[in-house]
Amino acid sequence: MIHTSKSRRAACVIATGALVALTGCPNQTHTDLMAKVNGYKIYRSEVDKSYNRQIAGATQKLTSEQEQALRLQILQQIINLQLYLQKAEKLGIVATDEEVENRINKASFTKEEFARRLGEMGLTENDYRQEIRKNLMIDKLLNKEIASKVSISDADIQNYYNEHKSQFNVVEPQYYLAHIFVSSKPNVPSASIPNKAQNDAQAHDKIKTIYNRLESGEDFATVASKYSEDIDTARSGGELGAIPESQLKTIEAPTRDAVLKLKVGQFTDIIPVTTPVPGYRIVKLLGKEGSGQRDLNDPSVQQLIRNQLRNQREQYLRAAYDENLRDNAEIRNYYVEQILKNAAGQK
Repeated sequence: MIHTSKSRRAACVIATGALVALTGCPNQTHTDLMAKVNGYKIYRSEVDKSYNRQIAGATQKLTSEQEQALRLQILQQIINLQLYLQKAEKLGIVATDEEVENRINKASFTKEEFARRLGEMGLTENDYRQEIRKNLMIDKLLNKEIASKVSISDADIQNYYNEHKSQFNVVEPQYYLAHIFVSSKPNVPSASIPNKAQNDAQAHDKIKTIYNRLESGEDFATVASKYSEDIDTARSGGELGAIPESQLKTIEAPTRDAVLKLKVGQFTDIIPVTTPVPGYRIVKLLGKEGSGQRDLNDPSVQQLIRNQLRNQREQYLRAAYDENLRDNAEIRNYYVEQILKNAAGQK
């Protein structure tokens, strides 16, 4: 099957999928303080704004434990991304006004649609620009500190092929697909999901905007990495890997029928999805291949191996980088302390 699954949000305001902050929120009391990151104070109001956005449209009220868990996750996201911003500032990484404008101008909204979406999120245009700037800073940081340090040699590719040669013996025709998925299911918090849709109407609006970006010529992989809500594939540009022809025939009819009509390089219209998670998707046919042993001289084989090795190494470096940031930071999570204190008091 084609699987779907589940960064940034919050400063003093919450913008399109950014869970980040540069300056503190004024007029807060000490009792509202939830955490400190190298002296930067995270107040309850900052967490609650993101929390309220994530539960908007929910049909069921969260239990007390679920509320705590969600706030704790949001707080952890703010802490992690604040560490990124502080590191970016230390390295002198900035986002220029021109870069901010270029990112904004790529949005396929009319002026009225743009104003409506900002209003729904409780944002001003200046708020939105600030969050775009912060997102760009973090993107630059991760590219400088992680992506730029990953190098895949021809020897690496050769060794991988030799060790996994059986994986390239194709017993039936294969379809190489990528997709962009937006869920209409609320309460799926993740630091990696920008502007998480909370209901079907928001999900449809979001996938329509994504489709307009693709139609205007934006790169599918780039758009998928930024906007897809399937975080398991978004990091690799939405790639789903090789789908055997027999497996393709078992997926939902709308997706199957749309894919079978594609030529290599084309993508589908917006496709409604009901399982395993309801929402919408756009699927691109990256390639199609017949059965038999695939040779290493095949450029698509080399690229497949290169992408897989790069993704593995970037994830490994990212985990080490994140841990190093935390090891060298002064972090105090008052909210965690309060949760543990309350739990002890209930015994």
